[in-house]
Amino acid sequence: MEGTSKLEFPESFLSFLKANGLDPSIYAGGNSIPRYVRLKPGFENAVQQIESDINCKLDEVKWLPGFYSIPPHVHIARSKAYQQGMMYGIDAASGAAVSALGISPGDHVLDLCAAPGAKLCMMLDLLGDKGSATGVDVARHRLAACRTLLQKYGLGQRSRLFLADGTIFSVPPTTNLTYEPCLDCHEDTFKQWTSRRPYKERKQEAKARKNSVLPHNGQPEIIFYGQSSGVIGLKKKELYRPLDKNDYAFCGYDKVLVDAECTHDGSIKHIQKFEQWGWTTLERRVLDAERTDISLASLQLNLLRNGFRLLKEAGTLVYSTCRCNDQFDACPKRRCGRSVPC
Repeated sequence: MEGTSKLEFPESFLSFLKANGLDPSIYAGGNSIPRYVRLKPGFENAVQQIESDINCKLDEVKWLPGFYSIPPHVHIARSKAYQQGMMYGIDAASGAAVSALGISPGDHVLDLCAAPGAKLCMMLDLLGDKGSATGVDVARHRLAACRTLLQKYGLGQRSRLFLADGTIFSVPPTTNLTYEPCLDCHEDTFKQWTSRRPYKERKQEAKARKNSVLPHNGQPEIIFYGQSSGVIGLKKKELYRPLDKNDYAFCGYDKVLVDAECTHDGSIKHIQKFEQWGWTTLERRVLDAERTDISLASLQLNLLRNGFRLLKEAGTLVYSTCRCNDQFDACPKRRCGRSVPC
């Protein structure tokens, strides 16, 4: 690989590339791939100010409103524009998936693989002051980062975040349901969300973080909800009220995004990260044939099935992934690619 890339890939990965007809030199081009930012609505006229702040030109992405590309070496985290919430980083492919949903103010939107949260920010920007966005993820620490992002940009009012398995998640949008009074229920109602928790609850959360496990019995755990998300005033039995499968056609989500996990073997930027993460991790995550061929394809399929189950009649679902497995026979048209609705 001399002269093509500074990365010294292990033989197992080189063999993997050769078997799939890929030239290792493609990863040398990673340093020329641009990064992307999205301007928050209301800051469209601040382009020159932002360019001066980050000391580079914002190149407008014509096919994706609000998006701009910047050189890969430019870091925005310390800029005033970023710290003041004028823009946030989000990959163009993720933005395209959200755009394909066709979100309108008043929609109730579900992101089944929400962390680290940039897609949710864009959804809430598009919703404005109507509707709601629900984010689901299996990783507590990534969901906490998602919560931080929503709060940073002041977008948490109409959002809910659930720690849950996206393949079995079943909580409908609260604002779409009419609840009967819970006469025999003595539970306290959900009050305004606060980061302060009783000692016992904080201890349980710390233990869960250490063990990296989902809540017991597969029960979703709401870790954040906004003032206008429809949660305040509900009891737990009301929030997690089970619905018959046919009820989701009327009480489900208007828009569902399933941005499913993939093998990452087609992502130049992602593969380059393994230089820091370690090549052993690369072999486990990318080259593990059993995970690639069986478990990952099953996960993608089950996320898609559940997303469709939670979709309201005449709603829109977008399935997005960088790569489906070749054995993914459930894809009716056998089409796989970035931001391709199924």
